[in-house]
Amino acid sequence: MRFGTFIPQGWRFDLVGIDPAQHWAVMNSLAQRADAGPWESLWVYDHFHTTPVHSDEATHEAWTLMAAFAASTSNIRLGQMCTCMGYRNPAYLAKVAATVDIVSGGRTEMGIGGGWYEHEWKAYGYGFPPVADRLRMLREGVDIMNQAWTTGRATLDGRHFQVDGAIVQPLPLQDGGIPFWIAGGGEKVTLKIAAQYASYTNFAGSLEEFDHKSDVLRGHCDALGRDFASITRSSNFNTIVGATEAEARDRLATVVERLRPHVGDERAAHIEQDYLASPGFGTPEQVAERLAERAEHGLGYSIHYFPEAAYDTSGVELFEREVIPALA
Repeated sequence: MRFGTFIPQGWRFDLVGIDPAQHWAVMNSLAQRADAGPWESLWVYDHFHTTPVHSDEATHEAWTLMAAFAASTSNIRLGQMCTCMGYRNPAYLAKVAATVDIVSGGRTEMGIGGGWYEHEWKAYGYGFPPVADRLRMLREGVDIMNQAWTTGRATLDGRHFQVDGAIVQPLPLQDGGIPFWIAGGGEKVTLKIAAQYASYTNFAGSLEEFDHKSDVLRGHCDALGRDFASITRSSNFNTIVGATEAEARDRLATVVERLRPHVGDERAAHIEQDYLASPGFGTPEQVAERLAERAEHGLGYSIHYFPEAAYDTSGVELFEREVIPALA
């Protein structure tokens, strides 16, 4: 199994209590740790407002961070989980990503999806199109980016995006363009787009749900004549590990109490239950066992979000020492 880690950027209230003037130093130090460690990739979210409630707490912009990490790291791959297609013109996004790929020496990933955070869409003036339109935007945008990165130009007279000979030079350093991670498990559209364009997919759910989505993806691949095995399936996991179950629960309690003033008691309780149910919660042995089971079902890449990271890296270090070696 291959491993990625999220860098806290404020979106999940994971930089609260830290002076915003120090946020970059914290984020960059964690990126430097990951760059020197066993991780294949680091990730940020593409969001503008905090979740599960919007607030005035800082949320740092994804592609600005991509450029900064491209310059400040040397080895690790750089991704977003996932870029919202509706937030940027796709030809412009293709240009931005190609530049980041140049700066990074060819280490950029393109996580891309249809978007979902309604409040954020409307607050930034993007409206909030129906899901069918957001997925059409995704299809058109991926087409434009694929053209741009493989030919240096893009032309499309689409329903949502129109570009006419948009030049994207220089091309990304990576042969064939920047790899697409098509995020989401929509069976009729999203997974069909993935079957055509993706190097990676990203969807979660129970093992039964994972198997079902995988079967749908395989069907789309068969219809297109694509080798299903050429697409790596990934999932994201909320992760808290402790040397014992009691330690893991203590760590979770600290996280929940940090969030409570910002999200309220009801949401804090829901977040706590989500962590308790996550395959990424528990002792290293428990987490490794659950991930190994998912690997048997075809999961090839797991991306881990550690809510403690900006305050305490000991849980991350435990994961690095005991979970990754058991599965890598």
